Amino acid sequence: MQTPKKAELKAKANTLPLLPGVYIMKDSAHNIIYIGKARKLKNRVTQYFGSDLNHAEKVRQMVERVDDFDYIICDNEFEALTLENSLIKQHQPKYNILLKDDKGYHYVRISGEKWRKIEAVKNNNLSGEYLGPFNSARVVKQSVDEARKIFKLPDCNRSFDKYSKPCLNFHIGLCMAPCRANISINEYNEAVDEAISFIKKGGSGSDDIAALEQKMNEAADELNFEYAAKLRDRINSIKRITEKQKVITTLSVQHDVIATALVGDKSCVQIFRFKNGYLSDQEHYFFDGVADRESLYGEFIQQYYTVRDDVPKEILIDCGSEDYPVIAQWLSEKRGNNVTFTIPKIGERKRLVEMCMQNAAEHLSHKIERSLKETSALNELAELLGMANPPRYIEAYDISNTAGSENVAGMVVFKDARPYKSAYRKFKIKGFIGQDDYASMAETLDRRFCEYEKGEDEAFSRLPDLILLDGGKGQLSAVKAVMAAHNLDIAVFGMVKDSKHRTNAIAATGGNIVIKANRRAYTLITNIQDEVHRFAIGYHKSRRSKAMLNSTLTEIKGVGKKTADALLKHFKTLSKIKQATLDELIEVKGVSKTAAQNIIKHFKNN
Repeated sequence: MQTPKKAELKAKANTLPLLPGVYIMKDSAHNIIYIGKARKLKNRVTQYFGSDLNHAEKVRQMVERVDDFDYIICDNEFEALTLENSLIKQHQPKYNILLKDDKGYHYVRISGEKWRKIEAVKNNNLSGEYLGPFNSARVVKQSVDEARKIFKLPDCNRSFDKYSKPCLNFHIGLCMAPCRANISINEYNEAVDEAISFIKKGGSGSDDIAALEQKMNEAADELNFEYAAKLRDRINSIKRITEKQKVITTLSVQHDVIATALVGDKSCVQIFRFKNGYLSDQEHYFFDGVADRESLYGEFIQQYYTVRDDVPKEILIDCGSEDYPVIAQWLSEKRGNNVTFTIPKIGERKRLVEMCMQNAAEHLSHKIERSLKETSALNELAELLGMANPPRYIEAYDISNTAGSENVAGMVVFKDARPYKSAYRKFKIKGFIGQDDYASMAETLDRRFCEYEKGEDEAFSRLPDLILLDGGKGQLSAVKAVMAAHNLDIAVFGMVKDSKHRTNAIAATGGNIVIKANRRAYTLITNIQDEVHRFAIGYHKSRRSKAMLNSTLTEIKGVGKKTADALLKHFKTLSKIKQATLDELIEVKGVSKTAAQNIIKHFKNN
């Protein structure tokens, strides 16, 4: 539908020049929500404000929020790409693909101190040189461990400027032990440089072996047999490790493989990173609102390599894009030599792309399968209960007590059909003494809605789409009255169990609704009922256990309930109270010397 605002924006877009540039979309609050580049600004921007039939859902949502746009003309498309990357990194717009260099990535760090050390780290916020980022912590740790073993580098934090006794690693041949102060800084740094080279080449070692063999022969010719022996050991270590690795490809050039699986507007992009024929790392990303691979890659590839210094010589990919030439130019400048995009049709390269695509499809199918099951369960539940929309936010309540003592309630939350544990809450029933499940449920919901009205607890700040109670008609009646008092209109149902304590029906105002055991809604309700029962009874048991400890202590002369609470708070367990000395007991507030003596005497006699 062509709104007045969209017509106004389209008219403005028609005044743009047919030149390369960057366009900046803003919402009504002047926040930047999307940044893009174009070979011809007018053609690209006007597409947004024409018919939305060809737009993906994500693009439609973005366009609906656009209130105005700015643009910057550039000399060429490459300049536009560079500017776009810079602006996206600076403003982090909501509707751009944002692949941040965050704690999810892992690095190899080479410290900047005199005696450099190599370590696997999660962040790159310390001084020193970094290799990465890598998606896999295992890959990083394995690379660092192998490099240390081969080149016998230390993994400790000792200072090597003065002598100290070497540790076990030296005695079992895993460390050169610079702590013995008999290794020159030059020899040590040479080993560190070789280790860095080994890690950079993905641990393949063929180039390293050739260089080390030449050094070993030169050392032997100069009769420096001790140094030659060290080099021989390094060569043998590299050979042993590389023989264990599996060569996936015979291609020697460093290359990445990128492929995507698409189902509807959902996609998974899979990346394989190869060095010297070895798969050195792999990553995958999920996206919603994707129209096609070409439009996805236009944004994804430049964002992916923006946060990486390690650019491959060749990128194998499963489809073409008009953005590849300018992205290849940008990557070539970043790498320092030519980078190419290849869409292989036959041979080994084609096999690698197919393998990458299969992995993308596998990841996406798992994600969609779980999501579809959950969505299906919520849709079934909405239909079963006569709700207009699926209940995405469900709260469930259960009461637990033992003959009316330690009366408590538990509240659990399921968000999008999954447990949302940060919103779970516990209630100690305070309004009466004894057993009354209806009154207990009414008090619990009343306090929950009072907390909502206060707005202080984040877990209570959102009202649920559906409330489920462990119980039947009585609990429903009690809660309906509470909700009327708070002027709330929320769907409320009970969860009824059979004689074998299995969920078999939903309690409604007009009677029970039987659930078929083979439906997904049945599985969801059963999971919710089991979870709230587990949570409530767990809280009740902890309260009962504390009450039993209190009663044990209050049997002692001079120890009342407050003193018993103070003792348990201080010592945590009854066994520690039993073991406490007179002085330790007197330290507790409210415990007199006489009471402390009575406690010691009581546990000594019992």
